[in-house]
Amino acid sequence: MKILFLGGTRFIGPHAVKRMADLGHEIAVYNRGQSPGANSLPTGVTLLTGDRARLGEAREAFRAFAPDVVVDLFPYSEADASQLMETFAGIASRVVAISSCDVYQAFGRVNRIESGSVEEGPLTEQSPLCETRYPFQGARADRSDYDKVLVEQVVMGHESLPGTILRLPMVYGPGDYQHRLYPYLQQMRDGRSVILMDERFASWRWSRGYVEDMAEAISLTALNDRAAGQIYHVGEEIGLPMAEWVERIAAGVGWKGKIIPVPATDLPPHLVMDIETRQHIQLDTSKIRRELGYRERFSPEEAMSRTIEWESANPPENIAGMIDYTAEDELRARLGVE
Repeated sequence: MKILFLGGTRFIGPHAVKRMADLGHEIAVYNRGQSPGANSLPTGVTLLTGDRARLGEAREAFRAFAPDVVVDLFPYSEADASQLMETFAGIASRVVAISSCDVYQAFGRVNRIESGSVEEGPLTEQSPLCETRYPFQGARADRSDYDKVLVEQVVMGHESLPGTILRLPMVYGPGDYQHRLYPYLQQMRDGRSVILMDERFASWRWSRGYVEDMAEAISLTALNDRAAGQIYHVGEEIGLPMAEWVERIAAGVGWKGKIIPVPATDLPPHLVMDIETRQHIQLDTSKIRRELGYRERFSPEEAMSRTIEWESANPPENIAGMIDYTAEDELRARLGVE
């Protein structure tokens, strides 16, 4: 098949492009060509350079490539989705749009932008969606019009171009520019005997997925016509509580220290999580497993090992903003923790 990726050179994209190329498909990637990842695409991948904000200007180049499926890795806004569907109607047979578990009311409750009682149990693809529009407006200038609910409505509502939605969990692995795993890894590498954690956060569950496994899900969704008109969750079958997630990191580096839950009122500010921890984000991933045969390609141990290796070789620039040993040591002294 001929697959066109919009994006494809930052975090998830390179893994998805490589997976599809390894399977023998003809791949093109469209982006501005400014990411370092643009220079390390697999041999044979076509790079089309252009601005996502003016997607329609590349319509003839897209028509010349003639993709069977378009995979949009970063449709942030309703306008993005409208451009996507208008541009590829009459060119592609199907669109796969990458979405997120932040579409749910439950996720809005975690961030305290949605009211209502806590939802118990795993979320399904039919769980209530967030009613608050533009959830990052006022918090992030670069995402003032971000709204995946609106993106999904446009993609799934086009009259002639079928769409598929893939809702991702928290993704970790090589290339993670948010370095979600790093603060814990650094403390372990520094030989800290104790990691302090907000006691509410320690028991909070959040679905996760290893990036190369997410690439496998994207591949399956793009290559299987049965996915047309469908919405799928992907992620690990069980979302570990945060304390157990950190223990998985510890096992990967052989750290023998202790994780100590502490009331938020006793913690230094950088360790207090301002979220509603009573609302867990556990995704039911049975649909994609049942219908498309999705299975993780990597064991949890191998996924963690590969992530640790990359994080160790590519530390974030703002380490000081993630860790404050002085404040933590003062608290440990007050608590009498060695």
